[in-house]
Amino acid sequence: QVQLVESGGGLVQAGGSLRLSCAASGRTFSNYNVGWFRQAPGKEREFVAAITWGGGSTYYADSVKGRFTISRDNAKNTVYLQMNSLKPEDTAVYYCAAKGRLYGFTRYNTQAEYNYWGQGTQVTVSS
Repeated sequence: QVQLVESGGGLVQAGGSLRLSCAASGRTFSNYNVGWFRQAPGKEREFVAAITWGGGSTYYADSVKGRFTISRDNAKNTVYLQMNSLKPEDTAVYYCAAKGRLYGFTRYNTQAEYNYWGQGTQVTVSS
């Protein structure tokens, strides 16, 4: 079992920045690929970004490419999502999710691929 806790959300003006953290406890975090998803009010949860277990590969949704950066520090059991140039349409609850590295990571943008989820952190971007 891996327990995930997101933090770092809040209220920010358009054009501002936030850094989300996903802290893991339980099993060895370096054995897990991690993704960030978000869900805006009235919308389905969508993929944002993902990173492989060692940090060697990263993936982004087109809507955040060039603005968001995913990274990880396995020594701290934490994955980060640096969000710059925020827009009102980035307003959502952001979730991190983890999947064991032994099972491949080709469908990194698919929610069903992930075994563990955090409780989410709210990000609100005002115009």
